[in-house]
Amino acid sequence: MSSQQPALSYTVPGLSREAGSEIIALLQARLHALNDVALTLKHIHWNVVGPHFIAVHEMLDPQVEQVRSMIDDLAERISTLGGEPKGTPGALVAERDWSDYSIRRAEAIEHLGALDLVYTSVIEDHRAAMAATEESDPVTQDMLIEQLRGLELFQWFVRAHLESSGGRLSTAGAKSERAAAHAAANQAQNQP
Repeated sequence: MSSQQPALSYTVPGLSREAGSEIIALLQARLHALNDVALTLKHIHWNVVGPHFIAVHEMLDPQVEQVRSMIDDLAERISTLGGEPKGTPGALVAERDWSDYSIRRAEAIEHLGALDLVYTSVIEDHRAAMAATEESDPVTQDMLIEQLRGLELFQWFVRAHLESSGGRLSTAGAKSERAAAHAAANQAQNQP
């Protein structure tokens, strides 16, 4: 992924321009990921069908709004550090290292299975960025920690639909969105 930024002329006091540039690159990757999540959530919102349509449809809009707020925080932090946040669709597509969300119109449980994997990936990468900023920029780390709190809560909401009464997560071991969607649908069909 190429998140090239122009050389910084300044950054926040107490942080070197080199460290500022590294943090900006981390934050730009997070910005792209969360822009993608917001679009994916709306895609699911529009394309969910089945008996649990309304529950999932209505669960997603508050998540979209909170993710959009996280996006704004990331962009503003990039600017504060002296960088230029890139929020255009072209920059997102050119710089991402993941594929588009692969589920089209589908049952609620299938979308939730795939969304579980989306959240897992985003949370893992957010945690890596959080760890990378621990020493150099605790202000950025604090922002990422707060965002993780929200993202993990959203994944819990999703996983509540995917967990069996015995505590088994239907998406456990799934490596692709399609596999997770299929596994979630199978578990739902086989529950008494």
